[in-house]
Amino acid sequence: MTDHVLTIDLGTSGPKVALFTIDGAFVDGDFTPVELLLTAIAGCSAVDVDFITSRLAEPTDFTVTAGGEKLRDELGNHMGEIEVSFRVRFPEGDDGDRARERLPRAIAQSHDRLCTVSRSVQLGTPIHIRED
Repeated sequence: MTDHVLTIDLGTSGPKVALFTIDGAFVDGDFTPVELLLTAIAGCSAVDVDFITSRLAEPTDFTVTAGGEKLRDELGNHMGEIEVSFRVRFPEGDDGDRARERLPRAIAQSHDRLCTVSRSVQLGTPIHIRED
């Protein structure tokens, strides 16, 4: 079960980040480290996809949502599967049609090779923690 759902809206006035509980209640205040991780994953992918598709047409709606379950088990505290979903709409017309056609590939490229944040998580990048 997902604890929180994070939404990033790339509107014309710039990115807006909002956090909601699973039942849809808005969470006001500071983000936890896990919420920041979800923000980084969604934000990184959003930037990639927007960069690729907005060359063809500016989206009329661009919302990315990331969510996942924080687990506590024999492996310690960690995230279970994380889901990132895109809701992107483009204007009618040839440019919008080309952007809509390009969208699935742009999302796949971000997931498979472009987004440093999600790629680092997926690949299990070693993290070394030390005391100074």
